[in-house]
Amino acid sequence: MLAYIEAMSNTPFVAVIDLLRASALIQERFAGELGSVHGLALGEALLLMHLERAPLQRLTRVDLAKRLHASASTVTRMAAPLEKTGFVIRQSDPRDARLAYVALTEAGLAAVREVRQTLEKRSAELFRDRWSEDDIAALAHLLGRLTAGEPGTLV
Repeated sequence: MLAYIEAMSNTPFVAVIDLLRASALIQERFAGELGSVHGLALGEALLLMHLERAPLQRLTRVDLAKRLHASASTVTRMAAPLEKTGFVIRQSDPRDARLAYVALTEAGLAAVREVRQTLEKRSAELFRDRWSEDDIAALAHLLGRLTAGEPGTLV
């Protein structure tokens, strides 16, 4: 009981724990539908969404890793099945042979548009029962402040 009281008095700690719980809950809910409907893992869907928003719809693996908060090797592993399905391709830089990009294809662009529709629908359902539009806007604003300065917004 004492540990619970101490934790409750540490508001930033409680906020972080609640954010982690909420993140896990959201990922669990969204991952199932993305996999069953679109054949994509949540991370793959986010990778495609980052490419959709990027200049020329391409990014280096390092830039994708920064946006996804993952390692470059994780991005390589995530991109491999997306290459096989034709959603992304590898592009080399004509001016620098050491530089390679992950680029979105037309099929990938179509897939990311469908994924975005699914995520928008599920997002509305997530907040439907307990949240007003003002609550959702306030949460979005606060989370935006928390992630300000981080690379790659998806909205």
